[in-house]
Amino acid sequence: MRLLMLGGTEFVGRAVTEAALARGWDVTVFHRGRHAAPEGTRAVHGDRTTAEGLAALAAADGDWDAVVDTWSGAPRAVRDAARLLRERAGTYAYVSSGSVYRYPGKAGSDESFPVVDGDADADAVAYAEDKRGGELAAAGAFGDGRTLLVRAGLILGPYENIGRLPWWLSRVARGGPVLAPGPRDASIQYIDVRDLAEWTLDAVAAGLYGPYNLICPTGHATMGALLDACVGVAGAPDAELRWTAPDVVTAAGIEPWQELPVWLPPGELYDTMHDTSSAKAVRAGLRCRPVGATVSDTWDWLRSLGGVAPHRPDRPRVGLSPEKEAKALAR
Repeated sequence: MRLLMLGGTEFVGRAVTEAALARGWDVTVFHRGRHAAPEGTRAVHGDRTTAEGLAALAAADGDWDAVVDTWSGAPRAVRDAARLLRERAGTYAYVSSGSVYRYPGKAGSDESFPVVDGDADADAVAYAEDKRGGELAAAGAFGDGRTLLVRAGLILGPYENIGRLPWWLSRVARGGPVLAPGPRDASIQYIDVRDLAEWTLDAVAAGLYGPYNLICPTGHATMGALLDACVGVAGAPDAELRWTAPDVVTAAGIEPWQELPVWLPPGELYDTMHDTSSAKAVRAGLRCRPVGATVSDTWDWLRSLGGVAPHRPDRPRVGLSPEKEAKALAR
C-alpha cells in the first residue's frame, strides 16, 4: 500500500505513520518540518494553509492508495487538500471526532446519532463544527464511497501531546494522597492511539468508507483500573488513591475533564463521552489493548523524554493544582 500522511510527526499522525511503516507500506509524509518525520518515510515539506504549501503537495511525486488526514482546524484546509488529491488517491481517511455529535448525547448512541452543522468552506469556528466541516470537505472531494470518517473518542497512549494521561502518571509519581474521583467502578471510554492507527490502516486496505466510532467498548476499562495502573507503573512508594464521591469533587470547584483529566461525574456529559457504541468498528475489526498496556507504554515513553510530555500550543493545559487538590482532600 502507498500511503500519504498529512501530518505524521506528532501523536495520531505519528502513530499511523509508524504502524504503516511496520507493515512495509510506502509512506509519504507531508508536514511543515517542525518535527522530524519517522525514519523510512519520504518527507515533503509545506504548510497546507498556504498557496506555497499546496503547491509543494501538488508537486510531490506519485499517487497513493490512501490519504490519512488528522486536521482539526479550519475545514477549508481539508477541502483544499482533498480537492488537490482526489485524482491521485483512492481513499481519504479523515480522523474526525465523536464531538461532531449533537450535545447532549444519548447513552449507547451510534453513528446514526444527529451531528452538528458544519461548513466545508469555513474558517475555524469551534472544535465540533470544524471537525464536522472537515468531514464534509473530505466527502465533498472524494465522494461518500471513498471517504472514511474515523470518529475518535478520547485518545490516549504514547506521543500524547494534550497531557491527560501524562498528568495522571506525573501526579502519582509525585506521591502522597491522590484525589481519585469516583465512582471507582465507573466505565470510561478512550482509544489507544496505536489501536486507532492499526484499525484505520486495516479499514483503508479493506476499502471501508463512511463513519465509524473509534473508541473502546463500554466496560473495557474503569476509572479505577486506569488509576490503579498509573500507580502500579509510576506511583511513588507513598502514593495513595483517595477515592472521593463525585459531589464532593464538584463541590470543591474542580472542573471535570480539564482539572481531573478523563474523569466525568454521572450525568449527560458522562453519557456523551463515556457511553458511546463502537459496535460497528468492532464488527470491522477494532481490537483494543488492555488499559494497563496503554498506561505502561505511555509511562515508558514519558520517562524517555525525562518525564515532561510535549504540549500542543493550541490546547489548554490540563491538571489540578496541588493547592486545590489539598483543599479538596481536606473536605
